[in-house]
Amino acid sequence: MSEADNYTKVGSFDTEDDKYTKDGTVDYRGNECCERLAYYGMSSNLVLYFKHQLNQSSATASKNQSDWSGTCYITPLIGAFLADAYLGRYWTIACFSIIYVIVSPPVCSISSVSYELGNDLTDIVRISARSKAYLLWKRDDCNPTHTQSAICFLALYLIALGTGGIKPCVSSYGADQFDDADEAEKKHKASFFNWFYFSINIGALIAASVLVWIQENVGWGWGFGIPAVAMAIAVLSFFSGTRLYRNQKPGGSPLTRMCQVVVASVRKYRVEVPEDKSLLFETADAESTIKGSRKLDHTKDLSFFDKAAVDIPSDHDRSSVGRWRLCSVTQVEELKAIVRMLPIWATGIIFAAVYNQMSNFFVLQGEKMDTRVGNSTFHIPAASLSIFDTLSVLFWVPIYDRIIVPFARKFSGHKSGLTQLQRMGIGLFISIFSMLSAGILELIRLRLVKKHDYYEVKEMPMSIFWQVPQYFLIGCAEVFTFIGQLEFFYEQAPDATRSLCSALSLTTVALGSYLSSLLVTIVTSISTKNGKLGWLPDNLNYGHLDYFFWLLAILSVINLGVFILVAKWYTYKRAVGTLR
Repeated sequence: MSEADNYTKVGSFDTEDDKYTKDGTVDYRGNECCERLAYYGMSSNLVLYFKHQLNQSSATASKNQSDWSGTCYITPLIGAFLADAYLGRYWTIACFSIIYVIVSPPVCSISSVSYELGNDLTDIVRISARSKAYLLWKRDDCNPTHTQSAICFLALYLIALGTGGIKPCVSSYGADQFDDADEAEKKHKASFFNWFYFSINIGALIAASVLVWIQENVGWGWGFGIPAVAMAIAVLSFFSGTRLYRNQKPGGSPLTRMCQVVVASVRKYRVEVPEDKSLLFETADAESTIKGSRKLDHTKDLSFFDKAAVDIPSDHDRSSVGRWRLCSVTQVEELKAIVRMLPIWATGIIFAAVYNQMSNFFVLQGEKMDTRVGNSTFHIPAASLSIFDTLSVLFWVPIYDRIIVPFARKFSGHKSGLTQLQRMGIGLFISIFSMLSAGILELIRLRLVKKHDYYEVKEMPMSIFWQVPQYFLIGCAEVFTFIGQLEFFYEQAPDATRSLCSALSLTTVALGSYLSSLLVTIVTSISTKNGKLGWLPDNLNYGHLDYFFWLLAILSVINLGVFILVAKWYTYKRAVGTLR
């Protein structure tokens, strides 16, 4: 082996800007497990916190949970832009992790301090020592002041900023540790996203079981304090591997490069693109103009943007090339790659709205059912049923990676067994049955309520474990769709925009949450006309939550049809120097 073979071929550098050798790297999936435990420790039960501790109605609590969850997946655009343009993934993760820890209660502090001011005071205000500010009320008829609510929501949205800066970088940074020019490492990367998502769900499992129980039976202070400890452990774990990480250098603003292509194309809208595509402008270097990034081969679709790479005399100003007049083929293909991903991206929004129900109306539905475990006196929190989503993921990831992939590989010849788009489509199909399962269960539940007059009963004698199928189906759909999206948006992104494209995939979760909130608003507005209680009243026993699940099932069927059409149209990118 020559000395050159000891180095990675895709532009990896260590923290001292030296070319990275292949002697070793680090696996930080344990770090992601702790970080996700911290996130899901707060998000899993938030809708019940809003409803019972802040005394919000079911619809309001659902909308607030959806809005916060959506924001957690919009803020990744900020972190992704900083990572790709200026800081790099390592420093972006480091900076936003520190913000996350500062906003969360510190390890050594008591997570809440109670103040009781006289016998007539009916509320206990629990305020975190580091402004996370959670409020706990002695009686359900007490309401927080505007100031207390503002502090609570300010802290939650600061946490959304912290997790948003981290989220788009971690999966991309993990995949950066593999060399695409090395056959063995590229094969391992195909499994990385499966096991990365597996580690996420280990954290989610602990959050949905242990932490949710602590929140409802020990106290919200402890329930929110433990995730802060987990986040601190995640940060320490991340920094401990600093010297071993492979880093990609930031390539400047990707938005500027894309705008340059658009402007140059519009300026040359009358210029004909030559039949011989080799005549289009491209740099002579082995790499693109961005250090460490590979060139992209020309593709035939979206040919209007090829005009930006047509070299004409007016493009040159005093013997230099104007960047807003002439762009390289690789720069044009970067824009094409992102434009091609947008229709695929859009089809993830409906799926995310379905996924959002797991921490939303699934919880409110379960709250009306018998939460006892068997004939015991132990009651399982309604939010803890998401354990079965997590268990489903933990079950299907190894099945997919060890059984489905090798089996499919024999027939398809594809290194991953199924293409990324095939995998995502299967997940979209499975998600339809999750909504059908939830709708059928709610239909049966409401019939029992009507038959036995259970309208005002807190928990009707119907086991909450009848919800298991709908959770299990969503978990199965996740393994296909969400992991497929992780791999798709990383692999199909230009090298210098991988964080941004990972963030783009996360925005589907945000928009799915906002869509869920919007649907609740529309449904409530229409169904409550003429004094009716509507589909989603505060007491769901008087409503028709099943109609809402049917609506999502219908939207999912339409969405699957659209996905099939755009997937047939999609053209995969071709990076120069990448093993197939």
